[in-house]
Formats: sequence, structure tokens, C-alpha cells
Amino acid sequence: MHFKHPEILYFLFVLIVPILVHLFQLRRFKKEHFTNVRFLKALSIQTRKSSKIKKWLLLTCRLLLLTCIILAFAQPFFDSKDSKNATNELYIILDNSFSMQAKGKKGELLKRAIQELLEETPENVNFSLLSNSENYWNTDIKSVRSSLQNLKYSAKPFQLDNTMAKIKAHKSAFKKDIVIITDAVGLDEKQLKNSDATDSPQFIIPKAEQKNNVSIDSVFINKTLDNFYEISVQLSGYGEDFNPIPISLYNNNKLIAKTIVALEPKKKSLNFTIPKQVFHGYVSIVDNGLSYDNTLYFSISKTKKTNVISIGEPEKSNFLSRIYTNEEFNFNNYTLGSLDYNKLEEQNAIILNELDEIPQALQTTLKSFVEKGGNLIVIPSAVASVPNMNSFLMNFGNLKFNALDNKEKLIIKINFNHPIFKTVFENKVTNFQYPKTKNSFGLSSSSPAALSYEDQSIFLTSLANSVAAVYVFSAPINTINSNFQQSPLIVPTFYKMAMNNQNNGINALIIGNNNPHLTDASLNKDDILTVKGSEEQFIPIQQILNNKVKIIFNDYPEQAGNYSIYNKKEWLENISFNYNRTESNLATANENILSDYKTTESITSFFDTLQTDRTDNQIWKWFVIFALLFLISEIAIIRRFVK
Repeated sequence: MHFKHPEILYFLFVLIVPILVHLFQLRRFKKEHFTNVRFLKALSIQTRKSSKIKKWLLLTCRLLLLTCIILAFAQPFFDSKDSKNATNELYIILDNSFSMQAKGKKGELLKRAIQELLEETPENVNFSLLSNSENYWNTDIKSVRSSLQNLKYSAKPFQLDNTMAKIKAHKSAFKKDIVIITDAVGLDEKQLKNSDATDSPQFIIPKAEQKNNVSIDSVFINKTLDNFYEISVQLSGYGEDFNPIPISLYNNNKLIAKTIVALEPKKKSLNFTIPKQVFHGYVSIVDNGLSYDNTLYFSISKTKKTNVISIGEPEKSNFLSRIYTNEEFNFNNYTLGSLDYNKLEEQNAIILNELDEIPQALQTTLKSFVEKGGNLIVIPSAVASVPNMNSFLMNFGNLKFNALDNKEKLIIKINFNHPIFKTVFENKVTNFQYPKTKNSFGLSSSSPAALSYEDQSIFLTSLANSVAAVYVFSAPINTINSNFQQSPLIVPTFYKMAMNNQNNGINALIIGNNNPHLTDASLNKDDILTVKGSEEQFIPIQQILNNKVKIIFNDYPEQAGNYSIYNKKEWLENISFNYNRTESNLATANENILSDYKTTESITSFFDTLQTDRTDNQIWKWFVIFALLFLISEIAIIRRFVK
């Protein structure tokens, strides 16, 4: 037993006072004379015995009364079960990712968790609250009540390791209690590495009752006709036994198409045909699962011709004019001697077609061209200087030409995951007619090959920066050295290399994906582009690149939707943003990996346990009760013996 105020125990010396009073009574008895004392002798003996008992009882009651009063003021207590952690700091991690939209027994998981926090958190408890999007340090429930009630779902997926790193970086002299409220969707062992067992992390896992969910994964142009686009909508179903799903297509908030789709199989592709014109809208579905992935916003800009220049001999560039047709491209070919360097900045793609040597002035211009978002395609000449080529390619990355090999090779492998071919083929093709080359350079590169020879050496590879790419062939592809011009691969290969980073397709960006976006605009140094939506507007990070502007959005906007890019009041371009679909599959909730961690059922039970284990057992109230009992006993004794 311990005392909160042990110095008060010195007052126990006061107990000597009643003892002295009882031992040295100052009161004297008066003698009374009776006519017959004989009859009072027995009564006198009985009275003396009764008086002694009364005195000892009163002495005992008074001593115990004073002792209990003194002990009560000293406030005795017994240590709690977990008293060593009573000074721990409390951290609450709240998962507000989109998977917490799922419905449990009492509604949406996040809203229910917030309600429990507001109702069950003691007002005198200080804590820090961290969610995917907000941090509140050293606060209490009164201070964050309004913020919690207005907490929105975050486009950021729940990353426990990042949040734990923030807590560890928050230096403190005290140990930490960490309670984590999450549905465990996407939680893996890697994220748990930063959860130090000494910090006593506890998990509260709210469970979804309905785990069926349907999401719209992507939208892309499947076919381009003379007057129409055929767009393809990709749907995914997670769970079992889906009812038919209604799906609608809107342009500028006007319904233009609607149908019903049955999710058999669970991956479904649905096609719509729309006019070949500017589109700024969305496709949406209605299901009983999560709502954040039921709408996908996208934009289709007015088709612009892509500017392409080929630098080389005209007879070697005839095949390019058949690929880059007048309907979609402004294609021109120049010899090195007739090239106007001023026109290079206006191009979207430049092809170096078998130049024997690349002049230093052209190297410098092309380096700037690629840095500002232009695509470069390099086809080597069989008589090119290897040192000259390597000196040029060092400007763009780790790629090196080796000596020319006079050996015929077959091109047999397509990298279907490479950006050139990622959306070209519906199925992986293995039995195509293999093109070949007679002579080829060896290529050393840290980048993966797009096309490879039978000996696994590189035929085509690329070096990419944030806004553009440099594509490099390892061999000349003229008709003397190769039959690649007759291969079906040549059209999609050169088409995609020229069109990379161009805004002629569907525009549907992912919030939080920091890939730069290029907007065609000629700005002054003081001009600033603004992105505006119906409910949100912001100024992104931007860099002027000649007749383009490189924009980086970081974590903006916060809400998915259709937006537009403005230069002051001048409209430049439509753009659309969507949430990442990483939270759509509720079956990825992984509770099994939490077997080594403490779990509790609810916020209520967590605080109840904390209160029970951390609160000292105060017993001073019992001493007050005992003091009252002894006081009552003293009064009763006095009344019993006084007649």
C-alpha cells in the first residue's frame, strides 16, 4: 500500500492525546452519605466494572476514529496492474481510405469508428490522432470533435509503415500506446515492420458485412472510326453472385447512353460508340458495394496533328511517310544539310534515320528537345562512329553501342509490358512472322528491351525521363539490311513512339500519381496555369517548355472529377482525375498476420481496459467510511452507558 500524502502520517502522534485523557482523568468523585451503605455495596462493584468496559470501548473507538481520519487524508492506494505504463502517450491511427466505406452492422465502417471515438473517448485523455490525410498532435476529443465529424475519405491508400514512421519521428520522453483502427484491406507484413512491439500496438478491426463490390477500372479508345470513337469500359467484380449492373455514360453531365451488364465473367469489357468530338464527362455504375470506384471521369480532347520530322536520306524515309499519314501527322523529312534547327522545337517527335555522324550542334539541340517533352527515335547507320553515337546517348542515360556484328539475327521476342506495346495487342502474340537483320550493333542498357533477338540481345529499347523518351534501334532497318519494314510490327511501333505523351487519346489521370502532364501553351514568364473544377481549384507545380507546360499535380486535386486548365481566364484544356482503384477488393483484408499483435473489439473496450489496468486502486474512501462507523459506535456506547 502507498500513500499520496505520506507526510500526514506524522499526525498519528495525536493518538497519544485520548490515551492520556483516559489514563489521567481530572474529574473527581464526590462522596455521598447514605443511611444504609450495606445495600449499595453490590451496586458499587457492578458500576465500577461497567465504567471500565465503557472507558476501554470509548478509547478504542476514538483511537480508531482518529487513525482512519488521518489515513484518509494521507490518501492510501494500491498500485494498478499496469502502473509502469500509466504515463504512456496515446496515439490513435485511423484508416480513412476508401475501403472503410464498406458497411458493417451499424453502417459505414469509418463513420461508425468516428462515432465511437466521439462517444467513448474520455474528455480528460490527451492523445494524437493520425489518419491517411490529417494529423492532430497532442490534442483531446473536444478539440478535434468538429474535425472528426467532417473527416472525408482519403484518396491515399492506408500505409501503416508510413504512419508508424511519423509517430517514431515524433520524439518524446515517454513510451507510446498505439491503437490502430483499420479494416486491414491491403495490410501486409512489410507494413508491420515498423510496428515495434515495445510500443504496444493494438488493432481494432471493424468488419464489413457486404464484401461484394464492382469497380470501373479504366476507359480507353478501342477503335477510331471516321466520325466515331468506340470506347471500351473495363469493369471488375469482387465477390460472388452479382446482380445485373446498370451502367451510364454522361457527357457534360448529360446522359448519352445507358445499358445493363451482367458480370459473368467477373472481368468485363463493355463498348460504347460516341461521336468523334470533344468529350468531358464520366461513366458510372450503381452497386451495393463501395461508392468511390463507381464513377470514372475522362476527357477526350480535340484531335491535334502530331508534328514529326525525320532527319536522313529521303530514299530511306519513304516507309515513314506511309505510317505518319496526313490525317493524324504533320510529317516532313530533311537531310542533315537542309535542316532548319528552328523548326525542331515545334516538333513532337524527331527521327534520326541512319545518320553517319551527329554534329555537336544537333546533339545539344536534341538534348534540350528531349528535356522539354519531345520524343527522339534513333536508327543507327551501319557506318556510324560508335564513339560519336555513345557520346550522344550519354546525354539521355545509361546506354552504350558496341561494335557492329555481321551476323544475321531473328527478332522473336516482344515485351508486351513495355510502354510501346502495352495496349497494342489484345493477346500475347507468339507465332508472328519473325523479321530479321543482317548487321547489328551490340547494345548495353539498363532499360528493358521492347524487341529482342533470338539470342536475347536488344533490337529496340528506350530511355525515358518524366516527360519524354529516347527510342534506340540496334540496327539499320533499311530494306538492304532488314525486312523489318515489311513486318506488321513496324506500324504500331513507330506510331506509338511518335504519339507517346501526346494528348490525342483519353485523358483520365490518377490522383496521387506524379507523372507529369504536358499542356500545349505558349506562356510568358509571369503566367500561371490554374486547374478548376466545379468544387475545387488549385495551382499545380508547372514548368514552361517552349510551346508546352509541364505540370505536376502531386496529391491534388483532393476530389475526383472533371477539371479544366486555364491561363487566367483563357481555357486551354479539359482534364479528368480519378481515385486509384487499390481499395476495391475487400477480400484482401488480411487479419491473419495480426496474430502476434493485440486486438480489441471496440473503442469502448480499449478505453475500459486502459482505465482498469492503468488506474490505481484508491482506498481512502473506505477509511472515511470506517471513521463514520467508529464515530457512530462511540455515540452509541455513550448513550448505552449513560442513564
